[in-house]
Parts: sequence; structure tokens; C-alpha cells
Amino acid sequence: MEFTEKSVEERIAESYRQDEDMMILVFAQWCVNHGLDPAELYRKAYPNQPDNERLARVLELTVPKEEAGEIPDQTLLGVLSLFGNEDLAIVVAEAAATLGPDKK
Repeated sequence: MEFTEKSVEERIAESYRQDEDMMILVFAQWCVNHGLDPAELYRKAYPNQPDNERLARVLELTVPKEEAGEIPDQTLLGVLSLFGNEDLAIVVAEAAATLGPDKK
């Protein structure tokens, strides 16, 4: 019984990590699409945290904005909030507000 419970817990944890990676990818791609540096926005939101290794890893999965689909600002803000990243959502909202219509 203990093995099964541990296996279930491990699967849940792995699923959550995959979902988090997807959230990071959505954030990173949104930044790329708008010519923003995801690491810079992350540091602005979380100045006391070290560089985010997962963000650096996921950045390799982004595509040039010409190849990417549009990610609406509200979609990104919702995804960030879903994972409790309100500080990052605030920084993203501030950045989105400064983008001109040609960058949106």
C-alpha cells in the first residue's frame, strides 16, 4: 500500500511540475512575442530570488515571435494567477500597459 501511495504522490508532483513548466513557457513566449526579457521581468517581480533555472531551461523551447501564436495578455495573467504568481502577474500587467498598439 505504501508503494502505491508514494507512486501516486510522485505522479501528482511530476504532473504539477509539468504544468508549471507550461506556465513558464507561456510567460516566456509572451515575453518573446513582445520583445521583453523574461528573466528581467522575473527579477523585477522576485528581486530577492536567485535566477530561475527552470525559466532558463524553458526559454530554449520558445520560438521566434513570427512563428508563435498570439498569447492574449489576459490569458497569461490568468495562468500566472492560477499558479499563485501574483507578483509576476503585476509586473506583466505593468509591462503590457506600456506596450504600444504595434507591439500588442
